[in-house]
Amino acid sequence: MNKLFIRTMGCAMNEYDSEKMFAVLKKSHNLEPIENEKLADVLLINTCSIREKAEDKLFHQLGRWRKLKDKNPNIIIGVGGCVASQEGELILKRAPFVDIIFGPQTLHRLPQLLNDKLGSKKTSIDISFPEIEKFDNLPQSKSSSIASFVSIMEGCSKYCSFCVVPYTRGEEISRPFNQVIEEINNLANMGVIEINLLGQNVNAYRGELEDDFVDLAFLIEEIADIDTIKRIRFTTSHPVEFSDRLIEVYGKTAKLSNHLHLPVQSGSDNILMQMKRGHTCLEYKSKIKKLRKIRPDISISSDFIIGFPGESDEDFMATTKLIKDIGFDKSFSFIYSPRPGTPASDIKDTVSMETKKSRLAIVQNLIDDKTEEISKSMVGSMQKILVERVSKKSGKLFGKTENMRNTHFAGDESLIGTIVEVKITEGFTNSLVGVLS
Repeated sequence: MNKLFIRTMGCAMNEYDSEKMFAVLKKSHNLEPIENEKLADVLLINTCSIREKAEDKLFHQLGRWRKLKDKNPNIIIGVGGCVASQEGELILKRAPFVDIIFGPQTLHRLPQLLNDKLGSKKTSIDISFPEIEKFDNLPQSKSSSIASFVSIMEGCSKYCSFCVVPYTRGEEISRPFNQVIEEINNLANMGVIEINLLGQNVNAYRGELEDDFVDLAFLIEEIADIDTIKRIRFTTSHPVEFSDRLIEVYGKTAKLSNHLHLPVQSGSDNILMQMKRGHTCLEYKSKIKKLRKIRPDISISSDFIIGFPGESDEDFMATTKLIKDIGFDKSFSFIYSPRPGTPASDIKDTVSMETKKSRLAIVQNLIDDKTEEISKSMVGSMQKILVERVSKKSGKLFGKTENMRNTHFAGDESLIGTIVEVKITEGFTNSLVGVLS
């Protein structure tokens, strides 16, 4: 048994967790990742429960894997992530052939869960919340890339009425400051030059340092002092804790990317209150206004939930007004779907699906138009591009601007892993073309 396949669903945090699953099972059982699931000895699915039909997607995948297990009963099938945490043993009622079930906070226990299954016919299950233990027991990060995610905290304590995260990942737990810095230094020594700090509510970070606690602003300033780290990002933020101190860091730290993803979900105070977001539309706009005084050209992206129960025409118009006022550059926008166990799932849904779809199209078109407008406005400008690789599609060098635009330009492969100045010659909705300066 030496071949491991992991299918990852959902957010960047899940991508990070999947990398750690590979790492712990490589160390414990010498499992090697493969891209063809049909050849795997161990099949893991890392699930996400944020969006509707998450459970259906899981069982659809398990149905395909069952056929593989029917041919080879020795295959191990495991379910991890937020759906595993939410459903637990209920998964076995629909898929009794599953061998391992584990939550986001217990992925470090995968080696023991695998050993338990190999030594018994009984399914191994651990969906507990052992707080910070997970990070204390993961192998050191290894990266062959020039950009890397670093998880600095887990969970969320905001309890928005629509969200399952507090129930599937637990409440907010921050990693100690020194542990985070050690991981980033290790990545820097391997050639990583861009760090993306991760957390369900990343700006709630409160890392222990000696007898005190430090915030995200302090952490960013310390990372910026690492010479070989050239660019810093973070995601995802909550408006309530997007503090003045964090805003000030944008003026002090040139390495902090000129892009912010700050989910607002709605432009209506009435809906924000029902969502239990803890802020008003005016407070959100005030934070963006302060930020743009320091970084006038910063790119702002956001999340929107369309068709929340009770959303009136006036509520929706308030959302479109906010979109126009802020000038969002990209968004993740979705039709509201009730998540099991959340307070909002008990609210009577009075918005028709036809209305929801119409409103979603309006929002997406508004933001797409702005995205294209911003891209075209970048033509003629000089942009700092983090060169990642050669594009298979264009054959040119590929990298990203600070505001997350995919950019293609001609150049030597020796530039991969560096930040270069590129003059933008063409702008499209989601990509740019340029020439080296």
